[in-house]
Parts: sequence; structure tokens; C-alpha cells
Amino acid sequence: MGLQVQSLKLRDWRSFEACDIAFSGMTILHGRNAMGKTNTVEALQMLTAGQSFRKPKPSQQILQGAESAKISARLEGDGRVVDLSCVIEPTRRLFTRNGKRIHAGDVPESLMSVLFNPDDLSFVKRGASYRRDELDGFGRQANRGYAKVLAAYQRSVEQRNRLLKDDYLDQQLLGAWDASVALGGATLLQSRLRLFARLRDHMVNIYREISEGEELNCRYECTLGDDVDELSRSELCDRFAERLEQLRPDELRRQQTLVGPQRDDVSFTINGRDARAFGSQGQQRSIVLAWKMAEVELCEEVVGDKPLLLLDDVMSELDEVRRDAVTRFVQGGIQTVITTTNLGYFPNELLERAKVVQFNG
Repeated sequence: MGLQVQSLKLRDWRSFEACDIAFSGMTILHGRNAMGKTNTVEALQMLTAGQSFRKPKPSQQILQGAESAKISARLEGDGRVVDLSCVIEPTRRLFTRNGKRIHAGDVPESLMSVLFNPDDLSFVKRGASYRRDELDGFGRQANRGYAKVLAAYQRSVEQRNRLLKDDYLDQQLLGAWDASVALGGATLLQSRLRLFARLRDHMVNIYREISEGEELNCRYECTLGDDVDELSRSELCDRFAERLEQLRPDELRRQQTLVGPQRDDVSFTINGRDARAFGSQGQQRSIVLAWKMAEVELCEEVVGDKPLLLLDDVMSELDEVRRDAVTRFVQGGIQTVITTTNLGYFPNELLERAKVVQFNG
């Protein structure tokens, strides 16, 4: 068994002045809305993924009236003990592992996490950036190299877009940024395609199981063309440079980079029909459920340990069939933290095994 969260301490964090919570393999945080359950999940995500799904400013995570906040977690497993903490000041966050300063990108090296919250249920219908962010968020946790390539590419695109907005454009300088964006984009795209292919294999199998035989197909839609899987990084770079040159007039008119990983998407079909246009709500929710389960399985495959699974108030949004699928999945030895307003969503056998923490305000 890998590392698991044993305890969490919150000090002047969000709505909490002070809160200490002990965890087990299955922990259910139960209580009315606005009692701090999601704030607790956010703290766990910060100490495992190094970032929050809410994308807040540091000042927004500090209890009103306090100067700073601190969240700490103790992880244990395989004979190891790891203490993680984050001090939140109004303009920055300071992470430590066993008392030594680390960067936010280093945090997942101890324990990765997979979060599933109600916003994810519109995964199929939302804009392309949401699906790209989900894929990159997993890649960022699983591999520091992925995080560095992504950050470098994003900076290059931002710089190039600024240049495209310049009233007195330096064509020679633009050519230099074309080369930088093409190389960075090719590197990111190659990594993203490999990650997507592995995730897709797990996802298709999981979806077939929870949908009783329906066939899901997932496709990476790339602005560089449909044959990118077959290209080397050098060939991708050349293709990218060609597309930038072809689109130069449009990019100058629209003042933004129109091709590259920052504009790619992921599409889904069920039994050959577009899930976005024709999928039922149940089918679309099964897709995101399969995606999250696939992330859990792939995490174990990539890093050798199961992640922490965080389920924030999703059981109330799923029908009985999909709640049963979640219940079966979390009983497979994955440390899971679930928030809910209603314990009736869970079978008695799961409640008997779980640690139930009451949130009463």
C-alpha cells in the first residue's frame, strides 16, 4: 500500500479558524451545505495536486480577518511518514515537505489526487479548454517534465500573442517566436498524445462496463491535422511552422495564435453518434465518470501507487445506476474522501466500513 492521508489540520483556512480531521481508507464528510466540506476537499487537493480546482488568489483562501492560513497533512504508508504543509499569505503560497521548502509542482510526487465535482458533470458539453485543462492537469501531476513543457509553451504563446497585437510588428522577431512556439508546441503535443492514448484505453473499457455494453470512442482533435499520431517531434515541428505561415494573415487580423495545442479538443462518440449533440444526460455523465476512473487506473500504472480520490458532492447528481458504479469502484482499495448531504446515497455495507465525519458548522 502506498502513502495515504492520515490527518489534516486547517488553520484560518477559508471558513475554518481551526479544524483537525483524521482519515481512513474511506472517509465520508457529511453535513448540510455551506458547512466547509468542499473547503476541506480543496485543502486536500492543494496538498496533493499543488493547486486548487477553484483557481483562487491566495488571499481568497485566508479566513476573513486573519493575516495568513496554514494547511497540513500527514501521509503514511510503506513504512514512510511524509508531512506536507502550505502556508498561505495574501500574495503567495509556501509549500514544504518534511520541513523543507518545495515548489507547488513538486507536491504530487508524494501523493497524486483525482477530483470529481459537480462542475465536471458538464464535461462533454463545456468548451474545449475545459477538456484540455483536465488532460493537462493530470499530466502535470503525473510528470514534472510535462508541467515544465506545458508552462514553457504557454509562455511562448502569450509572448507571440502580445507581438501580434503590436502596431509596429517586427517580422523578424515574429519569425523567431514562430520557431519557439512550433518547437514547444510539438513537444507538448507529443507528450499529450501519448497521455491521451493511454487514458483512452482505460476509459473505453470502463465505459463499456458501466453502460452495459455501449461503445465509446474518444478522439483527440488536433489543429495540425488528423495524422499527427504518426509524426515524429521534428515532423510535428515542421508541420506547426507551415501552419503558422499559412495562417499569418488571419493571425495578424485576429491578433492571436490560431493553431497549436492551446486550441485542440477531445471529442466523444457513443455507438458512432456524437455524444455532445446526441448523448443523453446519463450517457454524458457516464463519460466523465469513466474519464475520472481512468485517471485513477492510469495513475497507478504510471507512478505505481493509487491516488487519493476526492468526490465532492457528486452522488446527489448521479442516478442509482451510476452511484452503484462509483460505489463498486471506490471499494477497490482506493483511499477516497466523499462529501455528501445525504448518507442515504450509500449502501449500509459501505457506511459500516467508512469513517463518517459530521460537519455541523
